[in-house]
Amino acid sequence: MDRRRFAVPAGAGDWVIAVGVAALMLGTGWSGEHTGTGPGLLGHALLALGGLALAARRRAPVVVLAVTGLCAVGYQAAGLDVLAVAYLVAVYGAVRDGHRALAVTASVTLLVALQLTALVVRDGPMGEALVRARGTLEIAWLIAAFAAGEALRQAEQRAEEAERTREETARRRADEERLHIARELHDSLTHQISIIKVQSEVAVHVARRRGETVPEALLAIQEAGREASRELRATLEALRDDDTTPPRGLADVPELVERAGRTGLEATLTIEGQRHDVPAAVGRTAYRIVQESLTNIVRHSAATTASVRIDYRPDTLALRIDDDGKATPDTAPVPGVGLLGMRERVTALGGLLRAEPRGEGGFTVRAELPVEHTS
Repeated sequence: MDRRRFAVPAGAGDWVIAVGVAALMLGTGWSGEHTGTGPGLLGHALLALGGLALAARRRAPVVVLAVTGLCAVGYQAAGLDVLAVAYLVAVYGAVRDGHRALAVTASVTLLVALQLTALVVRDGPMGEALVRARGTLEIAWLIAAFAAGEALRQAEQRAEEAERTREETARRRADEERLHIARELHDSLTHQISIIKVQSEVAVHVARRRGETVPEALLAIQEAGREASRELRATLEALRDDDTTPPRGLADVPELVERAGRTGLEATLTIEGQRHDVPAAVGRTAYRIVQESLTNIVRHSAATTASVRIDYRPDTLALRIDDDGKATPDTAPVPGVGLLGMRERVTALGGLLRAEPRGEGGFTVRAELPVEHTS
């Protein structure tokens, strides 16, 4: 059964618990015995305050722990013999949030304060016996609340660790599958495409040497073979991006721009901001974005100029690749494998990617990759 279907918002659940505890404590205070001339309005107000304070136990567990403890001492001093239920819930919340040492210290302090308060309020041997019995019960309940909070905290940590392990396993299997696909493509397609390419080129060469007219279909096969070889080589290079090849990063981007310039494209590189180290995954993703963008510009855009901008920001690495090609705002880009691969890489890092025609003509690719600094 899907638990989310019947899930209750955390804030509403906290208020339900807080009101329930306040009502329980007020009912116990009204129906139970009390010392002196009566607890009065102050004692009951402290009972209600201690219970209602639990509504904030997720947002401020330490503050709630202190408020419920003070209320427990206050309503006992006012003559109300009510178990500190609100404080027990606050201990559970504080321990669950990781404040174990603080919860122990506060609980020991509260137990001492409650015993001293009970000795002052009650007189005689019977009062001392009640104090001892009450102290034993309160210690038992505190231990139970502490244990429950600690157990749930550890369970949540184990669940988070299991989730991280599942994600890492899924990523590792995906990487292994990518390598498997690359090897299968290499074994099954490269050889056949190479044969088609070589045979078509030989046929064209022989026909020209004989002075015969080369059929258009044969020329189309020759060009298709060349293009298929280039596309397959680029795809295999992306799929086999593993430890068998040196990792590429931001330091290799100038080489990409220079290589694009050798194709006749006027490519420029601009680096802005104060350079700083970035995680290896961010550097590899930035390299692949620039590589794929320049490859698309050279092959498909009919552009004459292209610009690559890298902006080092405090918590973000921003990339922008522009060209003056034939793309216009009226032409919707068709997402290919390269663009989808870029988007997957950026999304995996928690970044943003925009790839769209520019208003003044041409195409732009913009990416923002978050950078986490380690101290």
